[in-house]
Amino acid sequence: MGDLVAFRRNVNDRVVDSFGHEWSRFDNRRLDRGELLEMFEAYTSIFPFGDLPQDAIGFDAGCGSGRWARFFAERVGTLHCVDASEKAVEVARRTLADRSNVCFHHEDLTEMSIPSGSCDFGYSLGVLHHVPDTERALRACVDRLKPGAPFLVYLYYRLEDAGLGRRLTLRMVTLLRYVVARLPRRLKGPVTDCIAVLVYFPLARMAALVEKMGGDPSHIPLFQYRGRSFYVMRNDALDRFGTRLEKRFTQAEIMTLLTEAGLDDIKFSEDPPWWVAVGHRSSGLND
Repeated sequence: MGDLVAFRRNVNDRVVDSFGHEWSRFDNRRLDRGELLEMFEAYTSIFPFGDLPQDAIGFDAGCGSGRWARFFAERVGTLHCVDASEKAVEVARRTLADRSNVCFHHEDLTEMSIPSGSCDFGYSLGVLHHVPDTERALRACVDRLKPGAPFLVYLYYRLEDAGLGRRLTLRMVTLLRYVVARLPRRLKGPVTDCIAVLVYFPLARMAALVEKMGGDPSHIPLFQYRGRSFYVMRNDALDRFGTRLEKRFTQAEIMTLLTEAGLDDIKFSEDPPWWVAVGHRSSGLND
């Protein structure tokens, strides 16, 4: 039974196919570098770049279009980009064509060919909540790290402390996602574009106006898009509503996930997106 578990694929083929088409449509190469860098810095504000060794070796677990890998690759020695979608890997190759220090792997994250205990860092941003067995994939990522190496992760948050109105809104959004994610591909894109036009754009601009007038924009849904381009809104609307498999976690649940996977010295970012956390592989783990 143990061998069967070890080799069981940990992917949802429809989710992988959906993301492959998403990154083919939104490869982010036309996006302004400054805006992309702002988004990257929001995800990596707590990542200890200064503690990495010279010519550090690491991995991007679920590289997608390679939009975050381009900035990591500029700061490290070698970066392994791993994705279960062959189309995503093709897009990432084009995105990172000018980088000679990037290796590409079309693989299930749970069965990465990267040797155990070989990496100085790793990260997985917005991926593990779309994997059937999140715990198993996370353990595989931690296994590739050297003792003490940092791992950065972003997982969708569950509104554990939110008011009734926000929780009801999330339930309605989840129901809408269930429907939209199952539409034919030729319809899914136009529908999520409409969501970007009718929901993301007006709320983001309202939040920007409130901030400009000296108010607190964080009370407005999607306030974090107030400085984002419409391209990002369309991309994220497709990402949010076009995916069949989505999990959400409280901060406490993420802490448990990371601890049980073998990470310690765990720190959470206090700013959006939520939740971003970084931990270090425990030196007490057996290789």
